[in-house]
Amino acid sequence: MGSSWALVPNPKLPNVLIIGDSISMGYTLLVRQQLQGIANVYHPMNEKGAKAGQPANCGSTDRGIKNMDAWLGNTTWQVIVFNFGLHDLEWHDAAGAYVPPGQGKQNAPPDLYEKNLRQIVARLEKTGAKLIWATTTPVPANSFGRTQGDEVIYNKVAEKIMKENNIAIDDLCGIVTPRFSELEHSPGNVHFNNEGYKVLASSVAESIKAILAAHSTLAK
Repeated sequence: MGSSWALVPNPKLPNVLIIGDSISMGYTLLVRQQLQGIANVYHPMNEKGAKAGQPANCGSTDRGIKNMDAWLGNTTWQVIVFNFGLHDLEWHDAAGAYVPPGQGKQNAPPDLYEKNLRQIVARLEKTGAKLIWATTTPVPANSFGRTQGDEVIYNKVAEKIMKENNIAIDDLCGIVTPRFSELEHSPGNVHFNNEGYKVLASSVAESIKAILAAHSTLAK
């Protein structure tokens, strides 16, 4: 996997950054393929340790706040696609292990999620990039450490923030929910099969193309 993530950017093309958890890691390379010749598509990468050269799981909003400056680096970004949610609504014990909802502590309850996400949006807006929010994908039944349907609550919080800030929304949740049983990796798993990631990638790629077309100077 490591070598496939290597990118030699075309300096004539706009730079696009996709920030997200393992769901985004599953569709970013497909987005890159679909935007070949249109944009340089990046994802935050691990720079040290055993996973160096592989995509970084951007995790929760708390992790996003701590690492955002490093992820943004010195690159001039024309478009940034971002998502946080699945790791915020997780339940953990004191040691960090998954526990059934209601036992232990939720990473970021909705009120803290809103506070953190507002801080992230403020930081991203400073880049001058056009922003696209990708909604949090479904939590299925029997997903250990998560509650089915919590993504609806978190997406409503995020939607309010994005509308207040005139940020484009790519409703990945709405796209895959009707087909989730067909697109899920396995029962109770928040991840997707190959077809699922293709569906997500197509939506993200189209959202990026739309915002580049709406702001055509970004591609020059």
